[in-house]
Amino acid sequence: MDYRPYVDIPLPVVVVVVAIAGKHKGQVSFANPQAERLSAELGLTTEDLLPSGAFKPLSTARLSHGLEWIRGMHALRWRPTPLDPRHCLWIAEVLSEEHAIIVRLTKDRDRYRELAESTTDLISRHAKDGTFLYASRAAKTLLGYEPEELIGASAYDMFHPDDLTAMLNKSPRIYHDSGFYQQTYRFRAKDGHYVWFETTSRTHRDPLTGELIDILCVSRDVSRRIHAEATRERLARVVESTTDYVLFVDDSEKVFYSNEAARYLLQLSSQESEIQLNQAYQEESLRRLRQTAFTAASRQGAWSGELEMRSPRGPVPVLTVVISHRGPGPGSAQDHLSLLNRDIGLRKKAEDQARIHQQQIAHANRLAATGELASNIAHELNQPLGAIANYASGVLMQLRARPGLPALALEEPLSRLNDQVQRLAERLRHIRNFVRKGQIRPGPVALEEVLDSACHLCEWQFRAKRIEIDIVSSPGLPPVMADATALEQVVVNLLLNALDASCDTPDARHVRLESWQSGPGELAFSVTDQGPGLTPEAAAAAFTTFYSTKPEGLGMGLAISRSLIETMGGKLFIDDSYQAGARFVVALPKASTSCRDGINGTLGGS
Repeated sequence: MDYRPYVDIPLPVVVVVVAIAGKHKGQVSFANPQAERLSAELGLTTEDLLPSGAFKPLSTARLSHGLEWIRGMHALRWRPTPLDPRHCLWIAEVLSEEHAIIVRLTKDRDRYRELAESTTDLISRHAKDGTFLYASRAAKTLLGYEPEELIGASAYDMFHPDDLTAMLNKSPRIYHDSGFYQQTYRFRAKDGHYVWFETTSRTHRDPLTGELIDILCVSRDVSRRIHAEATRERLARVVESTTDYVLFVDDSEKVFYSNEAARYLLQLSSQESEIQLNQAYQEESLRRLRQTAFTAASRQGAWSGELEMRSPRGPVPVLTVVISHRGPGPGSAQDHLSLLNRDIGLRKKAEDQARIHQQQIAHANRLAATGELASNIAHELNQPLGAIANYASGVLMQLRARPGLPALALEEPLSRLNDQVQRLAERLRHIRNFVRKGQIRPGPVALEEVLDSACHLCEWQFRAKRIEIDIVSSPGLPPVMADATALEQVVVNLLLNALDASCDTPDARHVRLESWQSGPGELAFSVTDQGPGLTPEAAAAAFTTFYSTKPEGLGMGLAISRSLIETMGGKLFIDDSYQAGARFVVALPKASTSCRDGINGTLGGS
């Protein structure tokens, strides 16, 4: 291609021909002397003088509009002309220095305007009386106004009245730093509701007179932040005023916050707000926190349990909830832990008192049962006493008849006498253990032994009323977790109730006592009578204190029995499916393997 016509173009015109297609695409095919001189002066290549995209195919926009190129105080205005499908002619006019400044300022203005129009913050300019001189497109998103609707309107008329007064009085919420003002206030949207704005303002003043010319503002919607802060403030007031002991703990076990109740408990002054966790909890509780609570809270988010806190007046029992708090964003690491501690000292005392009352009532019930069993006890004692009297009388007769009789000849009657004494002592120990006071201490118990002992206590009553106890037991039952004396009391109560119910039915001949393994970790036994049964109303009220179907009954036996069974971790209920009489079922937890070595099912032991 002949480029000679472009060589003699008068200065200061820059001419460059570029390849926009073909194998030389992206290369400069020709540059006139002015282009070479200017690129050498600026230390650039010829390609650097061209506008962005000069090597791409031409568009209609490029053909109709000039493209400015600015570098320092040099400016070129380029216009493209297609020469053929593979080449484009770019001709630029070298602008004056003043023109270059104007072009640069114009570009900067357009760039800043584009930035203002594209940001999500509201950019606005105001006259000194607050009138809008300019508003960016964000006004539509944040306030519902088109920017043109705000021009000429006074911003002060849209302030919340309370916030306008505060601003005019220089509220502490308005900050000044190096000519910038920042304030937080409520601004009325087009639909009438108020939006919380945080606005940074810069005043523009005449450099000679200091007179205010206009105000430039950048406003951001902080409604969510303000509402979140208000919520946090309310929660902080609740936490500070609650009677629970609240502690915030970091990863180094430093307590960096404690509420007023916790400070009072630990006797901390306001200057001692930061302490170590070991100053707040007893040693054993601290061990549980470290070994169990913190790990569980980290994995599951929370943990709860009973611990003891320190206090000048001694250990304070508390129900503690440990909550793990993580930083913002998914997958954030644990930030800190909060420990909410509720004083359960009064509850503990009430539970201890209730336990004492339960033991006293159970003891009274056993004494009452012993009174009912008095004839059986008399029979139990009478038989060995009669045998003892007979053996002693026989020995005396032999000694009187034969004064020189050797002692060895008396061995057999004396041994039988001793056996009867031991039998009598065993029965007395059994009765003494049954009626004595004591705490309920569940442990591994042989269920068959307890059932047999209870039947033995009630045997005389059943025999006197010609009712038999049918014992049906599954072989090889494992031990249960129970208190032997309390469990025997329950069995005696159920057997005597069954006996009374059976006596009301002429054809009743048996009371069935059955035991079996009801589940992998549970054993059960039932007492079934042949009485008239229970009405739905009587069944619903059977375990209510002072309720009884017997005219002389106190209504305490079943209520005490259920309380005792629940204390041992079991349950006592009525089998509703049984129709021919009443069937009471007791379920108890099976003793663990580690507890079975010390079975305490023998009730006759001292």
